[in-house]
Amino acid sequence: MSEDIDKLYARMTELETEVGNLREGYIIVNKRYSESLASLKELTAYATEAANRSAKAAEFALMAAEMSTIAAREAADHSVISAAVNAADAALASAQAATEAAAAAAAASSLAASAALHQAEESAKQSVAMAAAASEVAAKAAAEAVKLAREAASFKNKKEEK
Repeated sequence: MSEDIDKLYARMTELETEVGNLREGYIIVNKRYSESLASLKELTAYATEAANRSAKAAEFALMAAEMSTIAAREAADHSVISAAVNAADAALASAQAATEAAAAAAAASSLAASAALHQAEESAKQSVAMAAAASEVAAKAAAEAVKLAREAASFKNKKEEK
């Protein structure tokens, strides 16, 4: 009977050691998970910020396209061909900048969504929604800038025909 008790004590010691090892493993895994989650939160925040800044850049490019279109129109009205050409070219460059900014906003929004998939938190979902809204703003600004660039180009073409 003493031998059976010794076996039980030995088995209990083995189990205690195994539980201790499992506990240590859990602590390590939990720490790594927490670090990964923190990194994903940070990544989501940066991606959202990038999308917002890209949207802002697209809006600025749209403003530049608007001003260039006005300049092209005025130059065309006053028979200043080189100014009309330069303004139309500037409007085109602004439209291209707005398009690139919209693409950057879309990429950042996509990155935020991807990061949020790996974290089930409401703040991540809100960040993704904000990034998506910024992408939409950027896309609309780019579309308007392209429209204005076409208008500016029409003034350039009218002057070149004369």
